Amino acid sequence: MIPGTRNPLHESMLNINRRQFFARGASGVGAAALGSLLCPEVLAAAESGRARAKRVIFLFQSGAPSQLDLFDYKPALDAVHGEELPDHVRRGQRITNLTAGQKSFPLNRSPFSFERVGQSGAWVSELLPHLKGVVDDLCFVKTMYTEAINHDPAITFFQSGAQQPGRPSMGSWLSYGLGSESSDLPSYVVMLSRGSGRQNAQPLYDRLFGAGFLPTSHQGVRFRSQGDPVLYLSNPAGSDGVRRRQLLDTLGQLNQLEYDRIQDPEVLTRIAQYELAYRMQTSVPELTDMSTEPRSVLDLYGPDVQKKGSYAYNCLLARRMAERGVRFVQLFHIGWDQHNDLESHLTNQCRDTDQASAALIVDLKQRGLLDDTLVIWGGEFGRTVYTQGKIGDPAAGRDHHPRCFTMWLAGGGVRPGLTYGKTDEYGYNIVDPSTDELMSPEKGHFTPGAVHVHDLHATMLHLLGVDHTRLTFKHQGRRHRLTDVHGHVVKDLLA
Repeated sequence: MIPGTRNPLHESMLNINRRQFFARGASGVGAAALGSLLCPEVLAAAESGRARAKRVIFLFQSGAPSQLDLFDYKPALDAVHGEELPDHVRRGQRITNLTAGQKSFPLNRSPFSFERVGQSGAWVSELLPHLKGVVDDLCFVKTMYTEAINHDPAITFFQSGAQQPGRPSMGSWLSYGLGSESSDLPSYVVMLSRGSGRQNAQPLYDRLFGAGFLPTSHQGVRFRSQGDPVLYLSNPAGSDGVRRRQLLDTLGQLNQLEYDRIQDPEVLTRIAQYELAYRMQTSVPELTDMSTEPRSVLDLYGPDVQKKGSYAYNCLLARRMAERGVRFVQLFHIGWDQHNDLESHLTNQCRDTDQASAALIVDLKQRGLLDDTLVIWGGEFGRTVYTQGKIGDPAAGRDHHPRCFTMWLAGGGVRPGLTYGKTDEYGYNIVDPSTDELMSPEKGHFTPGAVHVHDLHATMLHLLGVDHTRLTFKHQGRRHRLTDVHGHVVKDLLA
């Protein structure tokens, strides 16, 4: 019932045990086979013990944070505030049904102040005072772009590389390709938190962290905020550990007989899941026991860290998982969809997340984990420079904007203190950084200065030592991959 272990029939690339490879160095058949999967330069790093990222913590801000009010400062908007969005800027871009009925698209400057901070001089909004303290550890990508303009296909695209449901999530691909460093915890864990921004936010479906057509052992395990972190983790009433062990042994024998009869690999997955669940009865209570954390660490994450299910609690739990070898930890924080009441909702949402996000960077760094932990922060797309509603109305907000938005990365081989890419003076289009001319980047064709979702996936896999073009799984007669047939490693982001 609980996924997270390796399925022996579905080891990718010739049934390689990757942990043994890194433990014993590049020797034997396993090393040769793994060499066909890993990028040559990262394979060399693995041989000498200098591999980059080992794990990922993805702080997914569901609903799309407004880049114009957080990171992409546009002082030129002060002079044109309230004027119509020029046609040569919009360039025929489609808009959502939420603003399609508007007769006017007035430009809306940010109501928040910005300042340059750190040695890198990155622009950061007043809403993120704690993040300003770690800005030199961050790599800002201001020219992310995507294809979907509505939440569900955009989030699905970010998680799986496809807008249509049914594909494996990125965490499942990493579990499939690299496995887990822990035998007592899943390789892929998901946690959800709800912010104090927009309350009637769009739902998040379990398929967003599903395994798709990969073996089900690679799907994300959701940790709950109430009761047992994982369903059915505790022994039922009247049962103890001895009886549970006897039951699992008997059940394992029956499942093995079933597998010998029908040769269904999912039966082996079921055996492995039951065994992991048994081990998790000890490992998960220890993982979630925050009483072992010193007061200084709890204070670092802020007052909400004691509230189970809060963003701060989940950030601290993510650090504890990183210490224990969980390969991919994903936090979904809901409430960033500020179509209305932007000023108040965005302020509240940043208050929920700012301190804990910065604390995670500080905590990982002081424990020596940031160097090999890739942290990613961002949502499914950005927000428009024009207002949704009437200009000057406190109830106004911003609509969806897939053409350019900002994300930040840290650790795991990413270049710290870098601001990559440039948008136009309206924050509406990506521009060529050398000529300031508007660009129209296309999926599948790498454009310097622009980063497609597939490019981000390719870069993430590269930092983990995986060639994204060769991590594949055959399904319905075709070899699929996270980046489909697209994606390029953005080498300028690498340290």
